[in-house]
Amino acid sequence: MAEQRVQRRLAAILAADVVGYSRLMEADEQGTLEVLKARRRDILTPLIARYRGRLVKVMGDGVLVEFASAVDAVQCAVDLQNRTAEANDSLPDSRRVILRIGINLGDIIVDGSDLYGDGVNVAARLETLGEPGDICVSGSVYDQVKRKMETGFDDLGQKSLKNIDEPVRVYRVRHLADRKDGETGPLPLPSEPSIAVLPFTNMSGDAEQDVFTDGLTEDLITDLSRNASLFVIARHSTFAYKGKSIDIRLIARDLGVRYLLEGSARRAAGRVRINVQLIDAVSGNHLWADRFDRDLEDIFAVQDEVTAKIVEALIGRLVTRPPRNRPNSMEAYDLCVRGRALIGISPTASRESRLLLQRAITLDPDYAEAHRLLAFHLWQAWAQWGEPEVPNRLVAVAMAEEAVKLDPNDAGCRFVLGHLLAYERRWPASDSEFATALEIDPNYADAWADLSDFSVLSGKPATAIEQVQKALRLNPHPPRWYYWDLGFAQYAARQYELAVVTLRNEATYRTISRRVLAASLAQLGRTDEAHQEGALFMASNPHFTISHWAASQPFRDQATRDHFVDGYRKAGLPD
Repeated sequence: MAEQRVQRRLAAILAADVVGYSRLMEADEQGTLEVLKARRRDILTPLIARYRGRLVKVMGDGVLVEFASAVDAVQCAVDLQNRTAEANDSLPDSRRVILRIGINLGDIIVDGSDLYGDGVNVAARLETLGEPGDICVSGSVYDQVKRKMETGFDDLGQKSLKNIDEPVRVYRVRHLADRKDGETGPLPLPSEPSIAVLPFTNMSGDAEQDVFTDGLTEDLITDLSRNASLFVIARHSTFAYKGKSIDIRLIARDLGVRYLLEGSARRAAGRVRINVQLIDAVSGNHLWADRFDRDLEDIFAVQDEVTAKIVEALIGRLVTRPPRNRPNSMEAYDLCVRGRALIGISPTASRESRLLLQRAITLDPDYAEAHRLLAFHLWQAWAQWGEPEVPNRLVAVAMAEEAVKLDPNDAGCRFVLGHLLAYERRWPASDSEFATALEIDPNYADAWADLSDFSVLSGKPATAIEQVQKALRLNPHPPRWYYWDLGFAQYAARQYELAVVTLRNEATYRTISRRVLAASLAQLGRTDEAHQEGALFMASNPHFTISHWAASQPFRDQATRDHFVDGYRKAGLPD
């Protein structure tokens, strides 16, 4: 007989298994088998039929499925994970079935009803790379589906897989667990032209230039934000996508904007080359693109030119505002950008940042941004990091005032001075600086969030909630202190249930906002929980006393102060 010829074909292979299968079987063998049988019957089999797949084999806790289309394979996997998660809602944690899935598009060997080859092996290896609930796909799959699906992908880089000769590019499908608490759908588009500036790619081949490239992105965001006719997403949210390969339509939907700016920068030998393109994420069209090849000293002129062209493209006319103060020294600018990147990370990072900013001011005494960043660090040193209040407090205010004098058109300088003046109880001056900051830059998310804090202290919690919600819209992926400010305002407004939900958000839960969570629980009569959270707060803040806190906060409204004191006492915090 003639030897049977080996059959080969290109296919998308889905490999899935159950996380913790042995543990589930050991705990309840019969119950686990019943749940798995029901999941295969009620979820897996109908989905395979819907997406035109073929069940190749069942291997205890795992399955192998073949698809002719990579899109069908990924969509089947997404639906499988989602429906499995929904089915788990009715089960206790100890009995929940959680899957990991790997998908590869490659050449396979067909032997009867079974499949072999690297196409299959890669899928099986990808499945083991994921965390519980993950879907990991190969680069070959990603290339086929990236523009055809309403989902995003995180680039995990090149991975060496067991018994696979060459590294494989791996992507993880963004799934429901990646969505923020309470998020139900895409954010509505604002009435103004809305834009997000994605982090520029560093093309220099030198990781040290990442800071420069990030600084360029931040400066473009700042310059665009100053235009009241635009809605501009804050830096913290756009940098959430740095280094990730995600469909621009999904980014735009996630941030609630229509337009995206993306680009790259190469800095070398005293020159900088910048490529930029403005994209309409709804239509996918490129509205404008340009390339700039200039001396490094011209970088600020390039920033101004890019900003002007974007504004003209989006609103049809150039709206001019008084320019910001620009540094006279590129070395000072580099130091300031490096110092900027270290803000608020830790006391150690703060001290390093301070040294960088001091050097920048020495090189360029008229550099307003360096003055205001240093002013904020000096305030933070005594207010948050425990350094001596004298002389840091007085020096911080004087330096913030100097920053405004050097550049009265910089919203950041106005914001920092307004913040510091509030702690000096210089209320009218503080109010004036905040108002001016937001007039200069109506898209200044951090200023809106910070202002909400002082609105609470002034006895205006409803206003505070509106302000921090505006900040959250401008900054959909915010720093954790936004949630603290929102929970603080909700407590002041006596919205205790909402405050508990907000302050249990993972971003802020284990920070010092825990004392407000404890107070909210106490006001709801959930005394045991309140005392537990209060004890956990005191474990990491052993020197806290209610009297010192109340005296140190710039309250304008006595009733609000008493309301917080009452909640802290009910939560068991020490007087």
